[in-house]
This record gives sequence, structure tokens and C-alpha cells, in this order.
Amino acid sequence: MFDELVDAMTQMRDAEALEITQTLLDGNADPVRILNVCSEAMEAVGKKFEAGVYFLPELMMAGEMLKQISEKVKPMLKGQSEKKTAGKVLIGTVRGDIHDIGKDIVSFLLEVNGFDVRDIGIDVAPDKFVEEIKSFKPQVVGLSGLLTLAYDSMKDTVQAITEAGLRDSLKIIIGGGQMSDKIREFTGADACAKDAIDGINLVKEWI
Repeated sequence: MFDELVDAMTQMRDAEALEITQTLLDGNADPVRILNVCSEAMEAVGKKFEAGVYFLPELMMAGEMLKQISEKVKPMLKGQSEKKTAGKVLIGTVRGDIHDIGKDIVSFLLEVNGFDVRDIGIDVAPDKFVEEIKSFKPQVVGLSGLLTLAYDSMKDTVQAITEAGLRDSLKIIIGGGQMSDKIREFTGADACAKDAIDGINLVKEWI
């Protein structure tokens, strides 16, 4: 059924994907494995988008599927990770960018690995990141962006965090389809994640 879930998600059969998820949960399937399978499916969708097979409507539909599945699965995860928190991570898509699939995958995988994650959404202004850092006090901040216009927004966000006197107390990681080490250097971030798994591993190393 896990293979069926991947197929349903990558082929945009949303009702079937939700039905399979519910069946798996009813059968006491491991919620962590369900989310990992969803991550595989979302990465496959992302590759189809990059190849020009899928377009923005498919990306939005895949993101909505992921959100609905997570709403079913997350309550099952709470009991597993409430006892001990590995650390705090704040994550958001920077100002001017509304892409959230990659961000959502990273958020879910971090939660699966026991981290306390605060996802502050899309099109987030630098001062909003600063405000959330002050209240949440994370050890790591993730800046997500798919579009090239995200470069300047990421740089502005890192600068705002620095000017607020918060830079030395945390690590900043950037991620997204167009991101690279060259962009990391431009923005002033500590690292650039090649993909979701790379991002999780970096956070684990830091915390």
C-alpha cells in the first residue's frame, strides 16, 4: 500500500491518496514511514515540475495533498515525539516567494526526527522572521525559496537577523531549487541544503 500511496500522489489522485493514508493508519502503520513515503512522492512531483511535465497547478495540488495527509498523520506523531525535543527549528519561505512544497517536506521530516518546528508560512518579511526568532528562540532558522528573486529576500532576512543582534545565537540554512553555495555566500547564511535529507542532516549536526 505504500507503493500505491506514492503512485496516487505522483499521479494527482488526491482522494485515493487520502483513502490509502487512512487505511494505513487504521492498520496501525508506522506514521513516520507514511511521511517518509510522502516525501518520496513529493520529490518525484518536484522532478516532474523541473522537467516541465508538471506545472504550477500540479505543484499546488500536490502541496494540498501533503497538507491533508499530514493532518491525518501528525496526531499519531505527537505521542512519539512529545517526551523529548531534539531542538527548535524556525522555517519559512522568504518574502516574494509563495512556494511551500520543499519547506513542507523539510518541516515534516524534522518533526519525524523529533524537532520542535515552527513553520511561519510563505512570503515572510524579514522583520517577521526576527519577531518569530525572538519569541520561539530556535537554534536553526531555515529560509526557503524557489525563485531567483528569493536571493535578495534571503540576504535581507539574514541582515535583519544580524541587525537585531540574534545572528550569533543561531545557524541559518537556505534551501530551494535555485539555491547553491554561491547564493549561500551572497546571503550570508551558514549552509545551503541540496535537498530535504541534506537539510535534515545539517540540522542534526548543528543541534
